[in-house]
Amino acid sequence: MQFSFTYPLVVHPYDPRFVTKETLTAVAQAGEAAGFGALAFTDHPVPSDRWLNAGGHAALDPFAALCFVAAVTDRIRLLTNITVLPYRNPFLLAKSVATVDVLSGGRMILGAAVGYQKGEYKALGVDFEERNALFDEGIEAMVGIWTTENYAMQGRRFTALGNTANPRPVQQPHPPIWIGGNSMLSRRRAARYGQGWNPFPAPRVLAATSRTLPCETIEDFAALLDGLRSELENQGRAEAPFDIAFSPVGTSPPGSPGYDAEQHLDVIGQLAALGVNWIGAGVPGDDPQRSIDALLQYGEEVISRC
Repeated sequence: MQFSFTYPLVVHPYDPRFVTKETLTAVAQAGEAAGFGALAFTDHPVPSDRWLNAGGHAALDPFAALCFVAAVTDRIRLLTNITVLPYRNPFLLAKSVATVDVLSGGRMILGAAVGYQKGEYKALGVDFEERNALFDEGIEAMVGIWTTENYAMQGRRFTALGNTANPRPVQQPHPPIWIGGNSMLSRRRAARYGQGWNPFPAPRVLAATSRTLPCETIEDFAALLDGLRSELENQGRAEAPFDIAFSPVGTSPPGSPGYDAEQHLDVIGQLAALGVNWIGAGVPGDDPQRSIDALLQYGEEVISRC
């Protein structure tokens, strides 16, 4: 079992202390010292005020932030949770991913999904109704440019007539791609394109807002996982290595008043029995020192015992 956490820039308005070199370095190094396997950053380049004021949060550019983390750590994997793939030209996205992978010595994991914010799509000049087609086209283009010289492809908004992008990623044939999302389409994509699946723990109210299937209990998750396994079997990949990431639903995160390490271990055991091999832990985002203390506490009380 491995563990990840998302950088705790999770409130609006954001706390300026979380966007300093000192705090980012200290949090990343604390996560690595605690035994976390990956540190993630979210992807919200230009969210709407409506979303921010309804519980959203600020975000750093994930690839710039991950390059920074690569420079101040040695082992922790570098994850996007998640990149909204249709926001970007896939060749530019492929270059960002390859750059992080090269400069980190092969530690990049690309978590990718279609996203759900119409306002952000509109601000970026991307057609929300095309998001699924752009996602599939983007995966094909990225894998192609990572693995092929003199690559050619006709896309909706680009034409490659024989292009090569160097340096190639360190990880071969390319960095792992974890497909995010709870829908059947997301799970079908994960089975077809991905090396992992990263569903979204979504209470039923939030699921309606974010246009996804609810997933707030282990039973909800198990039902979604059954669908993924059927798709993996359909793709002839039932026995292939495949990462499954999820959070210990029904538990309070470390650093919160209701946190209970034994409860976390119990739920993690249930998820492990279902085949989960990555656990995402929440981290408090109201004070940098509380974030660091929570990471170290979780490492001592949970990670070391798994």
